[in-house]
Amino acid sequence: MKMLDYLYENDLVRFEKGVGDWREAIRIGCQNMIDKKFITETYVDEIIECVDTHGAYIVLLPGVAMPHSTDKSTGVLGTGIGFTKFDSDIEFEKDNPEKSATLFFTLAAKDANEHSNNISRLSSMLMEEGVVEDLLAMETMDDFLAVREKYKNIIEED
Repeated sequence: MKMLDYLYENDLVRFEKGVGDWREAIRIGCQNMIDKKFITETYVDEIIECVDTHGAYIVLLPGVAMPHSTDKSTGVLGTGIGFTKFDSDIEFEKDNPEKSATLFFTLAAKDANEHSNNISRLSSMLMEEGVVEDLLAMETMDDFLAVREKYKNIIEED
């Protein structure tokens, strides 16, 4: 699966334990993107500000979050997607499991077109039957590699 290949080949996969709250989870989830020079701390702050302002819009479905800000962000240096799997649910709204996530796909894009392409590629992968469940069940990089192998023949739209 192209998205899983991209994440692995660009060292944009991480597994994390013991996170305090959603703000900390966003910061941790963005770290690979900072390390790889896709974003700056400014972008991380903008994502947190957007969630504070607009609510848990980044939770696409139970278990899956897509941290991102606007395409006008000054903190974006390049277009990319990073992935973090947390060992427990990150709660965005108290007592609302529909707004909790353990899978974080952090998006950054230099313009609106690239932002739309990122969302389209990610959505295509997540809609594939069984992918979300398999990603949620992962605990290690070996598990990630097994999921990557399982879906390697699934073709995503570009």
